[in-house]
Amino acid sequence: MAADDIGQLADALSRTHVGDGELSYQGRGLKLDNAESVAGLVTEIAQYQGLRALRLEGNTIGVEAAQAIAKALEDKDQLQKCHWSDMFTGRLRAEIPTALRSLGSAITSAGARLSELDLSDNAFGPDGVKGIEQLLMSPSCHSLKVLRLNNCGMGIGGGKILAEALTECHRRSSALGAPLSLRVFIAGRNRLENEGASALAKAFKLLGSLEELHVPQNGINHPGIRALASAMQHNPHLRVLNLNDNTFTKRGALAMAQALRHLKNIQVINFGDCLVRTEGAMALSAVLREGLPILKELNLSFGEITEPAALLLAQAVLNKPQMEKVDLNGNCLGEEGCEALREAMEVMDKADMLASLSDDEGEPDDEDDDDDNETDEDDNETFEDEEKENLDEEEEHSKENGVNCNGNSPSSKLQSPTKIASYLCSPSSEKELDLEDKTASLEHQRSCPQTTESMTVDADDPERAADVLLKISASYKEEAESGEALLEAVDAVLKTMLSASLLQSTCFLSTLLVHMGLLKGEGKVKRVPVVSAQLSCLTHAVQQPYFQQHHALLLHTVLCRNGKALKSCSSALEGLQDALKRRCSADH
Repeated sequence: MAADDIGQLADALSRTHVGDGELSYQGRGLKLDNAESVAGLVTEIAQYQGLRALRLEGNTIGVEAAQAIAKALEDKDQLQKCHWSDMFTGRLRAEIPTALRSLGSAITSAGARLSELDLSDNAFGPDGVKGIEQLLMSPSCHSLKVLRLNNCGMGIGGGKILAEALTECHRRSSALGAPLSLRVFIAGRNRLENEGASALAKAFKLLGSLEELHVPQNGINHPGIRALASAMQHNPHLRVLNLNDNTFTKRGALAMAQALRHLKNIQVINFGDCLVRTEGAMALSAVLREGLPILKELNLSFGEITEPAALLLAQAVLNKPQMEKVDLNGNCLGEEGCEALREAMEVMDKADMLASLSDDEGEPDDEDDDDDNETDEDDNETFEDEEKENLDEEEEHSKENGVNCNGNSPSSKLQSPTKIASYLCSPSSEKELDLEDKTASLEHQRSCPQTTESMTVDADDPERAADVLLKISASYKEEAESGEALLEAVDAVLKTMLSASLLQSTCFLSTLLVHMGLLKGEGKVKRVPVVSAQLSCLTHAVQQPYFQQHHALLLHTVLCRNGKALKSCSSALEGLQDALKRRCSADH
């Protein structure tokens, strides 16, 4: 061993922290290639009685050096924490699994019971996961509470291997009466993508013990997000959920909103740079309004969220006494929207919790950006079977809680006159009726409950419900004989859609507003030209008992910002806005 290397190691050992059961060589920058180069370090380990934590991060360790260290660990049965991040800089990837197997085998031989394992920043890929596979399945990891594998380049294959190892560890530990209860899982920047994330989601669902989940920047799209959302519903003690820099889009955001309804202990939500978008943000605002009582931090930055949704989120955090920070930077609020959001937070005396808005992207263009739309068929063909399995599991769990996978009650169906809706949704010469015939049809259905029952409309399809409502209301004429009957049909649709959960009703209203051209939606949205008759029907609906104050607040918020799109119906719009104002202030 060269004299300068010996001097370097001696200096490092002289600065090594020894005490409280921890031996640390953290950040020494040592290049440890062989047994000779670690002789002093090995001696320190061997002589340390009651070793509970070993810090080797920030050095670079070769295969021979790792084998020598492993030999010294073979009798360290009290070892609990292995801080081994950034430990293989400059090493060939092929060397790393061998080194890891040696260290893992020593821990297992010693009979140690680990509580924390940190192998972050080692870039060892799928083969590196194979290097710790046996350790993770061994009794030494039955007691594991914290697993850190950040920036390891695991990829899809590594994610699947890891998921299988955790599943097997849980099976073996359960057989011994003490199931694996992993609390913290960190695996950002690993290119897990949908398949890796979904494989891990199955393991997380089985564990049910997570308190913190950090998987940012993994290239996960909505199928993987939905799988993780389903798994999180089975982890009721979750406190921190960090999915930063993945891609939710609407489907992922709605699934995650549904999952959050089950997480009463959540304190930190980081969905920044996740393309949550406006409809997803509105769904999250509904969950915020009715739950998440101890939430402290909410990050929805850089998500293409527009002003109405941002204002609804601001209103939703009003009753969160522990809330400390709301980050909506980098969205699409525009200058006026940023100012409106700041004013709203100030009025609620919450200005200090709002993060900077300095990187706002400005108001979105009116035209849809087709490049950003979801392309499920093109992007996820190879993932369809796995996603279907995840969705089946999600639906089964949701039914157990009285809610389907879209956030709806399974029994929420339109039990009211629907022959008009059937005609308007699919007009044809055979179905063509005049308004008087429609009225007669409604009168007949009132007297024939069996007919009404056989023509139910599912409320778990907000797209169709919005389409039905707009087509029914477009035919409304106050002076016509059919006017009363059409209003009854409008009431029936809205009562069904707005009487279920707040999440369900919010999803329906946001969908309705997209169809009306008042919000920018996702994908190919069939927009309906709005006429005064539709606004008149909404004015009527706002005054009904089923139209609650939070529904009116949502609609009023959007109309105040985007009502200019309805300038051709200015008189009817004014009447609707007046009715909304009265409804919003009714309980004050």
